[in-house]
Amino acid sequence: MNPEDSYQSEQTMKNKAQVNDELVNKTIASGRKYCVRLYKSGPNRNQADEDAEKIQAEHQRYLMQLRLDGILLIGGPVVDDSELKGVGIFNTSDKEEVKRLSDNDPAVMTGRLVYEIYHWFGLPGDGLKE
Repeated sequence: MNPEDSYQSEQTMKNKAQVNDELVNKTIASGRKYCVRLYKSGPNRNQADEDAEKIQAEHQRYLMQLRLDGILLIGGPVVDDSELKGVGIFNTSDKEEVKRLSDNDPAVMTGRLVYEIYHWFGLPGDGLKE
């Protein structure tokens, strides 16, 4: 390691926030309950390719509208080849509202996806980095 790298590393350590009980407690106190929805493979995934693509496009439009409306905070597909197909975090703790919204998703309506809804604790302002 050259001396310049060592100096920058020391400066980074000095500028880091110190985690203490007060910070932890204050941060947790600002948190709240949300709903997280997990999409899983549904029982009806044998549509013709053209039909599956149409359902997927409608599904994406539906989710984009929820996002633009501020209802769906974070969402996206699981890219591993698994039964779990997607995750969404909603700006509500009302499971019935998320159930209603999920039941209206074209991919759920056609049986390509099913879902589970859970309460999830998060910190307002958390988000994905660009």
